[in-house]
Amino acid sequence: MSETNSALEREIGEIRRDPRALAMKQFIQHGRVTTYDHCLNVARLSSRMSKRLQSLSIRVDEHSLLRGAMLHDYFLYDWHHHEGRWHGYRHPVIAAQNAKRDFGLTNKEEAIILTHMWPLTLRHIPLTREAWIVCLADKWCCARETLTQR
Repeated sequence: MSETNSALEREIGEIRRDPRALAMKQFIQHGRVTTYDHCLNVARLSSRMSKRLQSLSIRVDEHSLLRGAMLHDYFLYDWHHHEGRWHGYRHPVIAAQNAKRDFGLTNKEEAIILTHMWPLTLRHIPLTREAWIVCLADKWCCARETLTQR
């Protein structure tokens, strides 16, 4: 098991196996990628980014980073039919509420989820290193999934 995979398993293995999180497999996020797989992709990329920063002696709270990444789109509905054009603006709040209810969140984890859609959600600006990592990883994964999984 690679160092990245062991960190993922250590920090979010319990979430990944939870039936409530597994429900995200029912919904398509981008192209043919489920919301669950998208969140896992963002967590994996966030972990790689974190390792790179840590190799440069930049401290990252990996626990909060990976929990926030895995739960950043924990909104639990088919956004193609439920929210339509308003989904991008509203889903971070819904995801944060759901994650807080089902998994408990620290303030940092909640902020990661609430700010991952910046700059679309202008009021919710990433203020921590971890929130910036997830915000950027989400954009990269979204573009890759949308362009390559159709």
